[in-house]
Amino acid sequence: MDRPGYIWPEGKSSALCFSVDVDAEAPYLWQHRAGLPDRLGQLEQRRFGPREGLWRILDMLDRVGIAGSFYVPSVVAELHPEILPALVARGHEVGLHGHLHELVGDCPHDAFEAALDQSLAVFQAQIGLRPAGFRSPAWEMTPAMLAALAARNIGYDSSLMGWDHPYDIDGMTEIPVQWQIDDAIYFKFFGGGADKWPPAQAAQIGQGWRDEFDAGRAYGQLFMITVHPWISGRAQRVAMLEHLLRHATAQPDVWVAPAAQIAAWHQTANAGRFVARSGLDTLAAHLPKGTPA
Repeated sequence: MDRPGYIWPEGKSSALCFSVDVDAEAPYLWQHRAGLPDRLGQLEQRRFGPREGLWRILDMLDRVGIAGSFYVPSVVAELHPEILPALVARGHEVGLHGHLHELVGDCPHDAFEAALDQSLAVFQAQIGLRPAGFRSPAWEMTPAMLAALAARNIGYDSSLMGWDHPYDIDGMTEIPVQWQIDDAIYFKFFGGGADKWPPAQAAQIGQGWRDEFDAGRAYGQLFMITVHPWISGRAQRVAMLEHLLRHATAQPDVWVAPAAQIAAWHQTANAGRFVARSGLDTLAAHLPKGTPA
């Protein structure tokens, strides 16, 4: 059957969004929410992000000349109150990313809603605006979470992977992500001896990401790259990202924009064209009856 192509602005064939999850201490606090240990190794590794890595990434984006989308847990904004104002002042989008980087499988829905409202209040207090978008920690969502975002007039989510261009799910605009162009799966490393998987070299991953970018243009793909300042703010990774972005932005058929701008375009030019339902009730009807527990 004929399959519709995604419509990008100005006759572009694909798009790129550079996104940053400014996690810093938030996942550590969530992991140890029952009480903090007295060890500093992993905590200091994460603090490299707000101290150094974030600013290196921002300077790199200035050199390349693009705006990104930065998803900031509100506890990180509280611990580092300079971050949100600086991101806005430098022309970047800021989005929600939980309060303590709450993992969906360990967070009851009422706690998710409380964290969402707390995040909105922190953003309003620090920069006087309501973010357009939300990204779930660890890229997991539930139908109830999508409904909670819609009830608060959040314009889009960026956590799911059902298409490789924007779409709608349960009435929410989805700006999709991809695990294979997320830095954490290649570079996240806390040490621990020879039995632990070592981080990849930046040049190797940069070539793979460039291959994905080049191949995806033929499919009208949104190349949604995701990095973390405590991981990709290290020197060789910043250099790799700059090399990749200079290649990508030199292509005349690629639209480069932050996620909020992409969501606004989708809602105007592609409304009703790529629609999905979470459909858990429909799937459940296909489960075998009487299966032993």
